[in-house]
Amino acid sequence: MEQKILIIDDHLETWQILSAIVRSQGFRPVWAADGVNAMSEARKQRPQVVLLDLGLPGGDGFVVLERLKANKLLSDIPVIVVTALEAKTTESKALEHGAAAFLQKPVKPDELVATIHAVVKRN
Repeated sequence: MEQKILIIDDHLETWQILSAIVRSQGFRPVWAADGVNAMSEARKQRPQVVLLDLGLPGGDGFVVLERLKANKLLSDIPVIVVTALEAKTTESKALEHGAAAFLQKPVKPDELVATIHAVVKRN
């Protein structure tokens, strides 16, 4: 079965960078540019991992995180928050809301790969 990673980010350039990294690890990237499409794609694709930017148009990334974790079919999917928002308070809030990990943009490829493998192994 093909392993997918859902990348929720409204910037195409960021998606292209992240998708190249996950592709290099044998995952198939799936893109959602906003919260509405994020939930739809998560239900449809059943990804192995979600990479979530918190700064999304039309809705807060924290709302997406809460919805993913509240949905019985999706709550077991680990969510890695990947954001440019200020780290100190944002990281603790993301982890409190159920994120498996937190990475600050710009993300180093080796750090992203290690984090993905760690959350997949834990799950």
